[in-house]
Amino acid sequence: MIRIEKLEDPEWLVTVEKGTTTTHRVRVSPADLLRFAGPDVSTEKLLEASFRFLLERESNTSILSSFHLPVIQRYFPEFEDELPRYLAKG
Repeated sequence: MIRIEKLEDPEWLVTVEKGTTTTHRVRVSPADLLRFAGPDVSTEKLLEASFRFLLERESNTSILSSFHLPVIQRYFPEFEDELPRYLAKG
């Protein structure tokens, strides 16, 4: 299960319950939201899709505890190309 809470702009807290519960502080700027999801998608939906993407590739305990959303692409170059599929699954 993925839970998302807004902290102070632009930080969000993402909690992943999958065996071990982990928490992750993720920074998502307005520019990140537009780049990765477009103007009609909420930050919450973008984060959920991003974490589903990550969880298909690594365990929640391997995900960084604090990062800026574009960092995902450094580790997984296919992130930006694959993300629309995860957003569509909702």
